[in-house]
Amino acid sequence: MANGSEVVHGYPHLDTVRAAITALYRRLTPEGLYAYAGSVVPADVAFADHDDLHLGAQRVAHALVRQLRLPDARMIVGFREMTHAASVELTAGPEYFIELNDRFRTHRRDIGAALAHEITHVLLHRLDLGFPGTRDNEILTDTVTTYLGAGWLLLDAYREDGLTSQKLGYLTPEEFGYVLAKRALAFGEDPSPWFTSPQAYVAYGEGRAVALRDARQPPLTAAGRAGRHRYARDRRHARDHPGARTGAPYAFEAGGERDAGLRVSFPCPTCHQRIRVPVRGRVRARCGLCRTVLECDT
Repeated sequence: MANGSEVVHGYPHLDTVRAAITALYRRLTPEGLYAYAGSVVPADVAFADHDDLHLGAQRVAHALVRQLRLPDARMIVGFREMTHAASVELTAGPEYFIELNDRFRTHRRDIGAALAHEITHVLLHRLDLGFPGTRDNEILTDTVTTYLGAGWLLLDAYREDGLTSQKLGYLTPEEFGYVLAKRALAFGEDPSPWFTSPQAYVAYGEGRAVALRDARQPPLTAAGRAGRHRYARDRRHARDHPGARTGAPYAFEAGGERDAGLRVSFPCPTCHQRIRVPVRGRVRARCGLCRTVLECDT
């Protein structure tokens, strides 16, 4: 929880974020993910100053349990002084104990954001899905929270002006925007009307631009002229120098014994699983993980 300190911007965790999206598709499958096509709506997680603190926290936690498809999980929410925003006790259930930072007693509008991250820890625990190392596991948690429809709350908790700043979660604001945009492209949902923070709206727009760029990389036919020219140059170089690195998201490699021709591999713009196709002009590829159909010009 960055509270009053400098907020980190940009995309320092982007590789881990993309790996988290891939891991989520592998664990839940595309059919499983479509159960999360609708995000938690603002009315279900709204918290007014006159609401009872503990009853209100329980109500918001219950809404997030439903959003994350945890019908058997009962969350017991308490408050105490701590350095981090919140913590959760991961046990076999059926009850889970979440503790929130005391500051949320008076910053109630952000209780939903803090609970969303912690309840996703419960979901990941039940799915037996995790990354090695605390840092990467927390990035996984933020990414999954966002991709499953509860993470817009975390981005909306980001506020910054000339005197103060606040951000929850481990992703940067732009990385939250990126994952939200990937979700929006996958499920056809626009989260921007839900933002109350102007800074969150800006971060979403910046992250969306990067997400859209994923779908415009060669060898996809949607790639721009500059990308196509670079791809053609790298393809010629790969034919003359087998095994050479391109420095781009795509990579060339020789075919197997039965297919001696050149092949190109590149990340799926939806789930980031790598796809390999022969270099033979126009090709339609289907991602074996998320099943997105891609038009390519190899």
